[in-house]
Amino acid sequence: MARGGSDGLQDAGSGLSGRWRCVIDTTTLSRHLEIRFAKVLGLLHNSLALVGLAALLVLVVQGGRYMSAEQSGAKSTAFGTIRYDGISLFEPAEPGNPKYRVIANYLSRKYKVASDATEQLVSGAFDAGQQVGVDPLLILAVMAVESRFNPIAESVMGAKGLMQVIPRHHQDKLGEHGGADSVLDPMTNILVGARILKEYTRRAGSLEAGLQLYSGGLSDTSGQYSQKVMAEMDRLRQTIHRHERAPRKDSTV
Repeated sequence: MARGGSDGLQDAGSGLSGRWRCVIDTTTLSRHLEIRFAKVLGLLHNSLALVGLAALLVLVVQGGRYMSAEQSGAKSTAFGTIRYDGISLFEPAEPGNPKYRVIANYLSRKYKVASDATEQLVSGAFDAGQQVGVDPLLILAVMAVESRFNPIAESVMGAKGLMQVIPRHHQDKLGEHGGADSVLDPMTNILVGARILKEYTRRAGSLEAGLQLYSGGLSDTSGQYSQKVMAEMDRLRQTIHRHERAPRKDSTV
């Protein structure tokens, strides 16, 4: 009996020891997994922090570029306000272009306008033509017929400036330049007039009809206004052609 009891105790002790080792192994494994998991979380946290920092840097850089683009864009928008002191004026699209001087000399002699002022208006017409997509010689021809290059000309119908724009009919366009008073700004007047001319040409279906609509004489079947403008534009082209064909002083025979 005593022997049998002793064997039973040994078996029980052996089973208890095995269970104890199992508990120790499980605890060690848990601690090991916790340590590994903590390291993984630490790496993920650091990685996310780096990603967030990189995103912040990108936003700062892009924001700086956006602000600089807005600041530069304020000076060069497609139909932005053209400011001037006195009689206008901004740098021409092609500084030093001899074509401007040739046209300006012709217009100055014909319409009795100071050559310097005329050259500035010519460069303004070329700039507006480039922005709007209208032949600058057509713009100059309209100015010649409408106002004879008088920037403060005003008709009994309320048309004002170089292109004889009627403010009450084009408040939307003038609003982009500060309102109705901007109609007497020579460069604004040229630009707005060019936009109106292009709009009317599209609406009427042809240049001749667009010119008649511009003058308010669409019902005039003789087309006198459009003929006057086209004739003046043709004279301007001929002036340029004569200049281009003239022999240069430095040419050799």
